[in-house]
Amino acid sequence: MFLKRESSGSVQWLIVGLGNPGSKYEKTRHNVGFLTVDELADRKNLPIQKLRFRALTNTAQMGDHKVLLMKPTTYMNLSGQSVGEAARFYKIPPDRIIVISDDVDLPVGRLRVRRRGSAGGHNGLKSLIQHLGSEDFPRIKIGVGGKPHPDYDMADWVLGRFTDGDQKRINQAVEAAADAVTLYLSQGPEEAMSRYNSFEANRE
Repeated sequence: MFLKRESSGSVQWLIVGLGNPGSKYEKTRHNVGFLTVDELADRKNLPIQKLRFRALTNTAQMGDHKVLLMKPTTYMNLSGQSVGEAARFYKIPPDRIIVISDDVDLPVGRLRVRRRGSAGGHNGLKSLIQHLGSEDFPRIKIGVGGKPHPDYDMADWVLGRFTDGDQKRINQAVEAAADAVTLYLSQGPEEAMSRYNSFEANRE
């Protein structure tokens, strides 16, 4: 077994989707982490609406593990404030904090699962590293594609919305990312990486 069941009944893992709060940013490229946490919550019929740790949260039982699903209500570049608070409260080490984020270096709909890594220029991950004092937290990255030409502003790109065709692929990728979280918890990182690092949503 990857991890034994703990008897305390306390939260054992944080599952964090990165994004920006508010209707202005819904379904933008930067918010695929939020979409994945929403998918996990929908599967459990749980609303993500409890405001704690500067995040919308709810607890869920996922297999043998009690997890806290989190969508920080800070803006992306301050996400670490929220996650750091929750991690300290529950005494969760970085290797039990699974973070789902967008990645402009991956094609639309491609997944990448990692046990640790640098921020790679992502402001949300940079904030988490700062507030956790570690790069050793697992992450599931969802490819949103790169900007169409070098002069295109990166902020405009990640805060833009998907085309209809890309949205269909992102929907597939979000479902797969939620599956990857579940597998990571139940069978560990190697199995999750083996199965989902080759995932790419279907092109129509």
